Amino acid sequence: MSASGGTKAIVAALGANLAIAAAKFVAFLFSGSSSMLAESVHSVADSGNQGLLLLGGKKARREATPQHPFGYGRERYIYAFLVSIVLFSVGGMFALYEGYEKIKHPHEVKSWYWPVGVLVFAIIAEGFSFRTAIKESNETRGSLSWREFIRRAKAPELPVVLLEDFGALIGLVLALGGVGMALATGDGVWDGIGTLCIGALLIIIAIVLAAETKSLLLGEAAGADQVEKIEAAAVDGDTVTRVIHMRTLHLGPEELLVAAKIAVRHDDTASEVAHAINAAEARIREAVPIARVIYLEPDIYSAAAAAAGANPGKTPGGAPEAGPGTPSGKTPDTPANSGH
Repeated sequence: MSASGGTKAIVAALGANLAIAAAKFVAFLFSGSSSMLAESVHSVADSGNQGLLLLGGKKARREATPQHPFGYGRERYIYAFLVSIVLFSVGGMFALYEGYEKIKHPHEVKSWYWPVGVLVFAIIAEGFSFRTAIKESNETRGSLSWREFIRRAKAPELPVVLLEDFGALIGLVLALGGVGMALATGDGVWDGIGTLCIGALLIIIAIVLAAETKSLLLGEAAGADQVEKIEAAAVDGDTVTRVIHMRTLHLGPEELLVAAKIAVRHDDTASEVAHAINAAEARIREAVPIARVIYLEPDIYSAAAAAAGANPGKTPGGAPEAGPGTPSGKTPDTPANSGH
């Protein structure tokens, strides 16, 4: 798999993977190498994964509907999760089965120049693909390490292409090693061992992808830098004096929901509060353009309530539980009435 999350790059990678898969399958037919068969299926799975990413990107661009008022941005996460399932089942499990069969019933590798030639060609092609994916990722990862980038990236395509390209390169080297050992020793068992290693590698990568995309599906908050920008933009020091409580949620890679309780002055008129909320929303969108869905609830900040505890169900700045001393008879704040 190749390139970045852009449609043009994915389409180019799809064509390249199909060509590599065809070449690997021809090499398998001429040589009988199980490593080549596993690699053929791996490339077919990668091509299917490219198709899934394209489909997810297309579906994510649909307009919001009354049934789905926040749009379809998370479609990209769903299809990225499907990629991990395909990689696990079609790629990893098939390779494990084929490797087991090859070890149990080893066969001599014939016409060795076919698998060796195709594998060398595929390593060069995948190396160029991996280089392109790294270049695209460097434009967005900043100072993050590769591990942090894969874990924190909100757009699923780049982590998918990076891990798949990495897995493809290692898998090709393992296949070349298995074929080479089988040719050097005359024992086809080595070909099966190489295939088992490819299967184990693909399953590990699939599990990592599944874990990361599962986190995105459950809903991740904005990054720490974005949270700081939102909080700074919301406060103007005049009408909006502070952010009492805030929650953020990614509705998609490029769409963020912001729900916050903001402190206003007790003697502000309704018109002044409404104007302050509109101005705060404009400042937030300017500071963090992906913050497209914003809900701000005005309240009067209470230092005593803020010091009482950090229970999210009793938002600092809201009223304490009903009873003696409860201001204005208000009920405790809950996520439902706090803008969550």
